[in-house]
Amino acid sequence: MPYTTKRRQKPAPYLFWLAGTVLLASLLAVYYFRFVLTEATQTSLAPATVQLLGELEGEVVVEVHLQEPVPEDLKPLEQSVRETLDAFGARSGGKLRYAFLDATVTAPDKDLSTDSTVRTNKERMPINREAIEQENNLGRLEFPKVLVKYGSKETSVTLLKGNLAVTKEDRLRRAIEGVEYELAMAIKKVAFPVQKKIGYVVGQGELESTHVADLMHSLQEFYQVKVITLPELSSLQGFDLVIIVKPSKPYAEADKYKIDQFIMHGGKALFFIDALHSTMDSIGIGTATARPAPHNLDDLLLQYGVRLNHTLIMDLNSAFIPVFTGKEGEEKVAQAVNWRFYPQLYTFSNHQISRNIDAVYARFVGTMDTVQAAGIRKTPLVYSSKYTRIVQAPVPITLEEALAYVEQEKYVEPPQAVGYLLEGSFTSLYQNKGTPAGAAAGKMRVKGEKSHIAVFADGDLPRNELNEQTGQPYLLGFDHHTGDLYANKELALNTVHYLLQPEGLINARSKEHGLHRQ
Repeated sequence: MPYTTKRRQKPAPYLFWLAGTVLLASLLAVYYFRFVLTEATQTSLAPATVQLLGELEGEVVVEVHLQEPVPEDLKPLEQSVRETLDAFGARSGGKLRYAFLDATVTAPDKDLSTDSTVRTNKERMPINREAIEQENNLGRLEFPKVLVKYGSKETSVTLLKGNLAVTKEDRLRRAIEGVEYELAMAIKKVAFPVQKKIGYVVGQGELESTHVADLMHSLQEFYQVKVITLPELSSLQGFDLVIIVKPSKPYAEADKYKIDQFIMHGGKALFFIDALHSTMDSIGIGTATARPAPHNLDDLLLQYGVRLNHTLIMDLNSAFIPVFTGKEGEEKVAQAVNWRFYPQLYTFSNHQISRNIDAVYARFVGTMDTVQAAGIRKTPLVYSSKYTRIVQAPVPITLEEALAYVEQEKYVEPPQAVGYLLEGSFTSLYQNKGTPAGAAAGKMRVKGEKSHIAVFADGDLPRNELNEQTGQPYLLGFDHHTGDLYANKELALNTVHYLLQPEGLINARSKEHGLHRQ
């Protein structure tokens, strides 16, 4: 039987049209989805971010160095970075461009996770006691090294900062919520000149310059910073903010008056103050007693709405210190023990200053109370843990306490606020006292312009330690005994940024993001 062959018919033209339509629709859907996401991101940008991008004069280049392929856990963060940079590019009028680079092929020339003031490569986040008790199963997440360049200037951005004692999901959420702020602040650092002026007050036994070196260096990236001595100035006119850190000698009334009138005229102030004076140097191998610090600022702060109590906080959630416990031959043997006078602070309010930051390292921190001050809004920023004990002055302090049996039933006080933000129109301390002797003549202002003050009950919060061999400063917040890196610098910088520009970029830290498991 002979075979017959049928002539193959050509597909009908409508099939080509249909296939082309489907392909085009798919491509349009992808680009439309990305367009919608970018548009949504643009509209959610903080007004200060939009203004910053609109004022760019030159081109900003952002390099995101990350491992390819991107781990599944980090894809939401990668997507957030891409969407944010797309929105930044649109809002900048094309003056921002970016590239995602494979870190395994084109790694940055330098280690972006460290700073020139760091003398060790250890960077490990502190662990908090509550999370351990909740038995969170944690993994280490690593994310991009990000470089932001403008002309000859460049800076790095750390996006994934979350405390290792919280869940991976929470770390990721915090990182995504911080993308806009971190990138915008990096752009501000490299692309805009410093304008606001800060006075760092010395002369009353404040921390030596080497112990605030990292804070000063970090502030100078955004502001003009000048060390000032109050007796040499007739007023604080010309400054926008003054910072007072751990004074150990009394302020003269004439100098307090300068601070008071500076605030009455709208000046901002940041206080890191010890109510009780004590240092590790004073303890040595014996016993020291923490007694009221003679800084003479209590009445000034009380007038503005807070009281520093003559107490010390002991906290089971505390940092480690080495204590020598014996010898092996000629060598001393040190044991790492919890020093309950050095709390790890990881409970924060939801304010722009403190939300989503990591644990803070405190030393000999006291308690605070708010008092009546008409028209002043008082916002707590940071707290001790729920394992708190409050000790009244005078407080005997000995290293033997670190080795003693812990009576946990004594650590039952609720979390204690150790930092407050005060906002409003303050009333002068000298309204009924008159101008003090030695102060410049002139009309006293009794009721102030709207202003902002922050007070922390720990003079050592902005203190960086020094390398014992080289004398060089470590990063602020770096514990060289354990390798832990705390968020002291982030808390201090956030506070300064807010005090100087409460409606500025700091508001981008208010953004919230919900992560949902599939």
